[in-house]
Amino acid sequence: MTYRTGVLSSLGQAGEAAWTALLARQEPDRAPNPFLSFAFLHALHESGSATADTGWQPQYLALWDGDELAAALPLYVKSHSYGEYVFDWAWADAYHRSGVDYYPKLLSAIPFTPVTGPRLMARDDAARAALVALLCEQQQASGTSSTHVLFPPQGQAEALRDAGFLLRSGVQFHWLNQDYADFDAFLASLEHKKRKNIRAERRKVAEAGVTMRRVRGVDITAEEWRFFHRCYKNTYAEHHSSPYLNLDFFRRIGATMPDNILLVIAEREGRPIAASLLIHTADTLYGRYWGALEHVPCLHFETAYYQPLEFCIEQRIGTFEGGAQGEHKMARGFLPTKTWSAHWLAHPAFADAVERFLEREGGGIDAYMDELTERNPFKA
Repeated sequence: MTYRTGVLSSLGQAGEAAWTALLARQEPDRAPNPFLSFAFLHALHESGSATADTGWQPQYLALWDGDELAAALPLYVKSHSYGEYVFDWAWADAYHRSGVDYYPKLLSAIPFTPVTGPRLMARDDAARAALVALLCEQQQASGTSSTHVLFPPQGQAEALRDAGFLLRSGVQFHWLNQDYADFDAFLASLEHKKRKNIRAERRKVAEAGVTMRRVRGVDITAEEWRFFHRCYKNTYAEHHSSPYLNLDFFRRIGATMPDNILLVIAEREGRPIAASLLIHTADTLYGRYWGALEHVPCLHFETAYYQPLEFCIEQRIGTFEGGAQGEHKMARGFLPTKTWSAHWLAHPAFADAVERFLEREGGGIDAYMDELTERNPFKA
């Protein structure tokens, strides 16, 4: 099969209909991944949140069979390592100390989104193999230091390993719905101490006079989007950092993918004081962003975990992915899940050094997973 290939600087060059059709074929037993949707990615680019000016230059790879989009890969030329959640700062520092440029590099990921999902999007195995070959050609021709594919499914990570990439593993914490009838049924499945602590945390929020309100995407008002964005910015300000996403981005996804959005708003004395934003499909809820304008003990847990867990139970959503890192999530019923990334480095000496590092790190991750499994928060 001979494909027509292209490098896209805009998702519009692929077309929304073609992109949506290809995405729908990736995981036919699940709802399409919302972070790979045309609406989400296009909003990142068109809002100016992920562009060449912010260090995320889109350079998507695409293969066509006639007029059909047969395969595609989200790909960026990166001039830094911010917003990736798979940390390679030590690698960049080693390059710098050796007088070798680490940036620019190629990165296949969803900007600012540590969520596993298809990266090698293809209609069939032949097209996927051709896409991997095109990626290898592109990284050789680009003159960049390296290529990184973040949070692919394990099968796609292994396909990249077979093409010469090095694999790296990490850990996230996911909650699984065991067909709980209600939140009390979920609590009943936990160890006594965990159950007691969660009830105490929820009680502190209620005793502080805070009430909670959940708003589906279609009902979120312009004022509520402005309030949420204030909360989001405040989180970054408290960590002496700059926010990645602007209000225009949130407004865009609110308008183009409202069925995938849940906003949880905390109020006291009729005033909103905190909010969390979640993205969901019929089978998975993804925790994304949280922020507060006032401090209330345990409010983060109520807004970002317990309200979303209640939503999952009510809507019979099977999985809640709480986001990057966060061992504290285990005390709230989340379990460790391994994640993957794949890495190719052009410099032979650095590639050898990183390979040895990843072998040591991988052993540590496996031991960490075993340790976490022994601390299962559920009743024996």
